[in-house]
Amino acid sequence: MQIIPLKKISILIVDDHELVREGIARLLNDAQDIEIAGQLSSGEEVLGYLSMTVSNRIQSHGGASFTSSSYQMPDIILLDARMPGLNGIEATRAILKRSPDCKILAMSSVVSGVIPAQMLRSGARGFITKSGSVEELLKAIRTVSAGGNYVTPSLATRLAIDPFGEESGGLFDKLSRRELQISQMLTEGKKVSQISSDLDLSPKTVYSYRYRIFEKLGISSDVELTLLAVKQWPSRLNPASQWTNELLSHS
Repeated sequence: MQIIPLKKISILIVDDHELVREGIARLLNDAQDIEIAGQLSSGEEVLGYLSMTVSNRIQSHGGASFTSSSYQMPDIILLDARMPGLNGIEATRAILKRSPDCKILAMSSVVSGVIPAQMLRSGARGFITKSGSVEELLKAIRTVSAGGNYVTPSLATRLAIDPFGEESGGLFDKLSRRELQISQMLTEGKKVSQISSDLDLSPKTVYSYRYRIFEKLGISSDVELTLLAVKQWPSRLNPASQWTNELLSHS
């Protein structure tokens, strides 16, 4: 009797750090039921990848590399949630608009702020932290591949609501990509000068974004923004943060 091998789960790794991509690829290559379809460095490259036909030949460029010379639709896109340019949230929305059947597993080194819930609401099937174990990564991949959802335990315990529900985070949906990015940094306790340096924007521009964020959310200070984020996603900010605890004790 001929034994037909099980189809492997193909993974497209998307992260703007080459060392992260390579490290994940090497770890996953050790799993017998997983294969790496390719590596990309940005959300823009993913959209370019998805637009290609099976007959197109994919060349290595812009930080991208592939295990096959032919286009291959991956079973799962392992997507960094905090990339420059087209960030994880917008990339997820754009990917699913173009290819609704894509399964996206988001990953990030940070689970505080508004990003995790927004990624899940945008259509990601799961969210894991880069600080997790290889076993957890494999569990997440296999769960999502089988049609389920997966949230890393360290994040799940911080969510007092269903992360896949339709009610969570609606207020922050009013914000643009850049406004959401800056609100995330503000809730992490970063000052305007730090945000200006990190995003290569003038302080005046950051202040303008900050004003629009406050206007859209109906608030008037960074303290209110942080408290609003906590109320929208209870304990989403780092519970070990002294700054956050002080704010909560005065709310």
